[in-house]
Parts: sequence; structure tokens; C-alpha cells
Amino acid sequence: MNTAPSSVSIVTGASRGLGFAIAQQLLARGHRVLTLQRSPNPALADSGGGRLEQWSCDLAAPAEPARALHDWVAALAGTGVASLTLVNNAAGLARLAPLGEIDADDLAQALRVGLEAPLLLTSAFLRAGAALQVPRKVLNISSGLGRRAMAGSAVYCAVKAGLDHMSRAVALEEAQRPNGARIVSLAPGVIDTDMQVQLRDADPAVFAEQRLFASLKSEGRLDSPDAAAAKVLACLDRADFGTDPIGDVRT
Repeated sequence: MNTAPSSVSIVTGASRGLGFAIAQQLLARGHRVLTLQRSPNPALADSGGGRLEQWSCDLAAPAEPARALHDWVAALAGTGVASLTLVNNAAGLARLAPLGEIDADDLAQALRVGLEAPLLLTSAFLRAGAALQVPRKVLNISSGLGRRAMAGSAVYCAVKAGLDHMSRAVALEEAQRPNGARIVSLAPGVIDTDMQVQLRDADPAVFAEQRLFASLKSEGRLDSPDAAAAKVLACLDRADFGTDPIGDVRT
């Protein structure tokens, strides 16, 4: 029986796109992987080899998933864990339009999934994981739009800017703790996902950048989810991960 310590990774929003590709590549590396998403993807389970656990949960109501994650991480004590990583990937995209034209429920959904859930999950991960005394990393999937404002996407810009600044603050906090976690908010580049479909199919009358996103597709400038996941994991593997809490795969 193999009793070697295992690397444990938690990935949100892993049913498709970038999150799916990240989880799949972590499984291929031999990690034990827990995923959190509204609907698990059976295609991911096929590659798990008994090392995969998928939770079906609503990250727009993140309090209960955060409590469950705390208990799950705490239960890892004494089980032979080599490292522990949380990847906050899940995000929602509110309707692309000026802020004053978006329904309040749509706004709240995007904020809860994209910002409230990562805050609660990261808090649970840090509290429960501190007792394990193993290397811990938090990777927040951000965006260039957290650093460059874009009309018609105020909610998404705010969520990603919030992730960036949360990461800066947590990095300062963890630097003061023995064996503190390392955290990075990483822009993963432009990826050919469902979100890109929404961006290039938006009404240009209310989303002026629609033509830019359409050109990214037509000119072949989008990474596949698999290619983007490989770049994200390369950043996660860097020896200097966390030295700067703000990162971009393109730099």
C-alpha cells in the first residue's frame, strides 16, 4: 500500500473550462483533489482513480460550503498530507450592460460567487489548515479586468479587483505567522471559455468592447482551457510563488 504523503488541492468551479482543466491536470500529477461546483462533471470523475471528490454546492450561498470545507481540511490532520492548495476559480458574469441597467439579483449572484465565496472559503482553509504544519498555497483566479476598468462590466471588474486586494491583505497577514500560507491573485490570460462566448455575443450597443472580444476569437488569440491551466499551474509551481501577491501568466 502506498503511504507516501500526498499533495491535496481544492478547486472551485471545476465542472468546465479552466477549473475543469486545472483539476484534471492536478489529478494527472497524482494529487488528491476536491472540487466544489454546482454540478459535478462525470468526465472529471473518470480520470480520478479514487483520488477525486466532487461536491455539488451553490457558491452563491457560500456559508455552508465554507463550513464543510473547514471540517474537511481539519480532518486531513494525521492522514499524510505533503502540501495543501486552494484554487478559487469559480466566477459569475452579470449581464454585460451599464451598472444602472442590471437587475439586483443578477448583481448579487455575481458578487457572492466571485468574491464572497472566495473570502469565506479562504478563511476556512486558512483556519483549518494552520494545524497541519505543511506548505499551504491559495491561488485566486483574477483577471486583467481587475486592473483595467471596462465599461459594461463593472461587477466583474469589482469582483476581480476585490480578489486582488484581498490577496494583498492576506499576504501581509500570513507573512506574520509561522508557516504562513502563500497567496497569489493571478490573471490567467484570455481563454476560450463560456465566458468569452458571452463577451463576444453581447450587444455592442450596451457593451462597447464586444468587437474586441470577437476579434480575439477570430484572430486565434485565445488560449484553450488546457493550455491556460498549464500556465496557471506553472505559476503555482514557482519557487517564488507568493513573493508578489499579484501575478499574470503573461509576464
